[in-house]
Amino acid sequence: MAVTAKVYSKFHLSALTTSLNYTSDTIKIMLCTSSYTPNQSTDQFKSSVTAEVVGTGYTATGATLASKTSATAALVATFDAADVSWSTSTITARYAVIYDSTPASDAARPLICYIDFGADVVSSGGTFTITFDTLGIWTMTVA
Repeated sequence: MAVTAKVYSKFHLSALTTSLNYTSDTIKIMLCTSSYTPNQSTDQFKSSVTAEVVGTGYTATGATLASKTSATAALVATFDAADVSWSTSTITARYAVIYDSTPASDAARPLICYIDFGADVVSSGGTFTITFDTLGIWTMTVA
């Protein structure tokens, strides 16, 4: 199964029009079922995200990303964080959505990117872990 990550195109608009700060804001990652259909072109705020998983060991709104870093070298900006896991969980997820949870409402919380696992991933009383690429969660090239 191919795992892919994509930045929401409206993230750039949110970054330019709000005070989004990746390293100091509370950035969260939530899990969604296959019923969610990400729209990379139009989804901008958390209020657009549907079908969040429900299950043992998972808390609604997701987990807070820890050890966030951002760096720029050779016209490439890299964003990363520590891997995330939900222990003793019983859940089924197809997508992970990363968003800024600092604003007061879901209608103002900017989406950053989503990860498509390529198929449903299931944990049954075990640990559900997302291991980010060693190069970072996402990179952005300035041309």
